[in-house]
Amino acid sequence: MTRFPALRAHGDAPVLTLFRNLDSSPKGLTENEAAERLRRFGDNRIDGAVRAPVRVWAAARSPFVALLTALGVVFAGVGDLRGAVTVGAMVVLSIGLRYWQHARSERAISAVRDQITTTVTVRRRAAAEFHASEREVPTTDLVPGDVVLLGPGDVIPADVRIVAAKDFVVDQSALSGEALPVAKRAPQPGKHEEHELVETPALGFAGTSVVGGTATAVVAATGSDTYFGVLAKQSAQPRAESSFDAGVRRVGWTLVRFMLVMVPIVLVVNGTVTGDWAQAGMFAVAVAVGLTPEMLPVIVTTNLARGAAALSRRQVIVKRLNAIQDLAAMDVLCVDKTGTLTEDRIAYAHSVDYSGSPDGEAAEYAGLAVRFQTDRHDRLDEAIETLFDREDDLVTDALFTGVAEIGFDHTRRRASVVVRRGSQHLLISKGDPDEILPRCGYARRDGAVAEFDDAARIAAQELVRAYAEHGMRVLAVAAREVENRLDGFDETDENEMILVGFVGFVDPVRDGVVNAVKTLGEQGVALKVLTGDNRHVAARVADSAGIPVGEVVLGRQVEAADDAELRALVMDTTVFAKLTPAHKARVVTALRENGRAVGFVGDGVNDVTALRTADVGIAPDTATDAAKDAADLVLLERDLGVLARGVAEGRRTLGNTLKYVNITAASNFGNVLTVLAASAFLPFLPILPIQLVVSNLLYDLAQLALAWDRVDDEYLRRPRRWDARGLTGFMLVFGPLSSLFDLATFAVLWHVFGAGADPLLFQTGWFVEGLLSQLLVVLVLRGRGTPLRASRPVVLATTAAAFIGLLVPLSPLAGPLRMQALPASYLLWLALVLAGYALAAQVAKRCYARQRTWW
Repeated sequence: MTRFPALRAHGDAPVLTLFRNLDSSPKGLTENEAAERLRRFGDNRIDGAVRAPVRVWAAARSPFVALLTALGVVFAGVGDLRGAVTVGAMVVLSIGLRYWQHARSERAISAVRDQITTTVTVRRRAAAEFHASEREVPTTDLVPGDVVLLGPGDVIPADVRIVAAKDFVVDQSALSGEALPVAKRAPQPGKHEEHELVETPALGFAGTSVVGGTATAVVAATGSDTYFGVLAKQSAQPRAESSFDAGVRRVGWTLVRFMLVMVPIVLVVNGTVTGDWAQAGMFAVAVAVGLTPEMLPVIVTTNLARGAAALSRRQVIVKRLNAIQDLAAMDVLCVDKTGTLTEDRIAYAHSVDYSGSPDGEAAEYAGLAVRFQTDRHDRLDEAIETLFDREDDLVTDALFTGVAEIGFDHTRRRASVVVRRGSQHLLISKGDPDEILPRCGYARRDGAVAEFDDAARIAAQELVRAYAEHGMRVLAVAAREVENRLDGFDETDENEMILVGFVGFVDPVRDGVVNAVKTLGEQGVALKVLTGDNRHVAARVADSAGIPVGEVVLGRQVEAADDAELRALVMDTTVFAKLTPAHKARVVTALRENGRAVGFVGDGVNDVTALRTADVGIAPDTATDAAKDAADLVLLERDLGVLARGVAEGRRTLGNTLKYVNITAASNFGNVLTVLAASAFLPFLPILPIQLVVSNLLYDLAQLALAWDRVDDEYLRRPRRWDARGLTGFMLVFGPLSSLFDLATFAVLWHVFGAGADPLLFQTGWFVEGLLSQLLVVLVLRGRGTPLRASRPVVLATTAAAFIGLLVPLSPLAGPLRMQALPASYLLWLALVLAGYALAAQVAKRCYARQRTWW
């Protein structure tokens, strides 16, 4: 409440004080005043566009981009311009791909939004005129102090203070999460009431919609100054570090630590042994190049872009590319009840008498009342109407005639109609049981009418309470015969009625929700319900959806708990009810502090904070613009089944990304170990830095095809994250194995081909063996199965890169890269080394897979 003191003051202020504070009058503003205020306050719109510099920074903010940039600086420092240009091109390509994907997603979201220009009726007058006229103006032209007229179907265009209202009812579920519409009215003079800001009866909020009635209101705030706008601004705030960001940071630092250890060792060993510190420096640069996966940002972005395209075919728009891998890591999904688990509509459940026995009489009487009710129909009335088809209406119209109506309002909480059949007049009243039961003197049970005594009254109240505890909404229906009166009917006729029974309603659980919940559970994702609705409704819906309920925790308990208590509470609780937006964000934060990767599904402005706090924020396309701006993923189908399929796609994307990261890091570590060993006895570099960059570039280009590779089914069955510990273990197992066969190649080159006297032959021989062994080991280590299960794009890309690698020493590039043609007999030795390496890697993989997670 304290965040909006001016708005709170407008809600409490007397009418004259209100207009004085806003420098306005009941006749509205003059056109000149409105034009001047429009210049001062700006258009009545919320700017959710993402600026180009922000997009560029988001695309460039990656530890791997920073690592490559540092490597480019090293190349420039040692005078290797070709290496610096090559690395720089990789950085630009990575940033460009990410920027393009982000912009593409924003365009897709914009296409989903409604672009229709809306208008609102205002009172405006010319400067010289005393009387105001009513006219339509675009909602963007509204300014504080404007007097607006609102009616059914209008969307409230700004935050307004209601001056006068008649049966004015507003749907503000997008702000409060409350499923049913709420009544709004002008303040009662001399009466001060304490309310939560959104629940203040005298205030209407931008983005909410008018369900019924009319109101005259004065604009209190526009654009980004509205309650909607202030919450929407949070979608532009820097988000907390997600599980993906944390994982990438840890993996990046793992590579940096290896580099910080290995580079000085190579420098010192080689410099000490040879005494040539310039050559030792080049050895150290070769080590830095060897440890750096130059194309990693491009590979990751390509995998994510392919994942985003695959998700779009599954009706999921990806706004933040990294969210795909957060989706793969997600092990807790927090969902709202309304619209996510349920259909966000009121549906007829059944009709009973006061004892709870099934009896369709109450529904028939309610249907008759709705048929002749000319006053506004609410969602309960609409649910009753669906019970009766057109033929029923024709029969009803032939038998009955509407005579009078006593309308509904939120004070009476009931509505009545009087109908005539022949000479008989019948009054039918329906509404809140608390309002209907005290006006009943009799009750129907088993087709008979008896006095509604204390025992029957207690039974009826217990039935209503039991229905409420099961999350059902209940409408009481009563009737009585009345004498026809020329002076009409009023509330005094709603007494000594006969209680016909009760009609029960539910918000139905969506089709497919139970299966989706089961699928998510099998994927290792626990569901938690976070709703602003009451505990009984929340528990019933969760149980119907197949979510274990346990003890329901209320918002006041979340409020009272300190951070440590809340961290313990959220782990054992699956259903949270009566939550405010701040409560939802605290629950999400507590889960993340417990080490969980959290997804949050929300659709209202009140969900923006939680959407930004979660590792991955998810909104349906029917959500408010603020929620979609804050979300990382937008579901084009409001179906948890779509999300379950998205989780599998996210894990597939992550699995293919980690194949590259782990295998490449291990191979590069093996290269570094080889260089370290070579630095102790070779009088020259075993491979030049530029040769190593070209080798890595050919290898990395082939690995772009991993985005289309298969992933083992077992990998998709539980949450997956970037794990630095797993990377370290993998490097320490397969890196030395790779180095062992590199050294075998050295031995062949040195002893068989006499390359100790010919550095170009030695460097060319290791270039070819190093490239082919890296390409081969990807096929071996890409999954638990045999190399033959690799997808066709991976096999074709690997074959093409190997062929190019064999041709480079024979091509015009051999001179600039300081290579020479290899003896034909070397290829036979190379085949033996590669076959031995493939066999050893397969054996090591089987042993490693028994102890560690595989992708």
